[in-house]
Amino acid sequence: MSDSNAEGRQGGGLNPRALSLEDMARVLTASGPKRVAVETMRRDIDDGAPTNPDGTVNLVHYAAWLVKEMGRGD
Repeated sequence: MSDSNAEGRQGGGLNPRALSLEDMARVLTASGPKRVAVETMRRDIDDGAPTNPDGTVNLVHYAAWLVKEMGRGD
């Protein structure tokens, strides 16, 4: 089994170190009070959210980036 959750994966569990944007949105939506859209995550990536070289996202790194961004204020 691959270490990533790229498109077309063949079953198995999710790897929190390498989630596709679609899987990440599903995980975040299921674990919180609001729906998380893939487009929101794409905007976050455009704004500097970290990604893996293959375009997947590490759940912990993304969460840390969100917390850092919340501390910046608007």
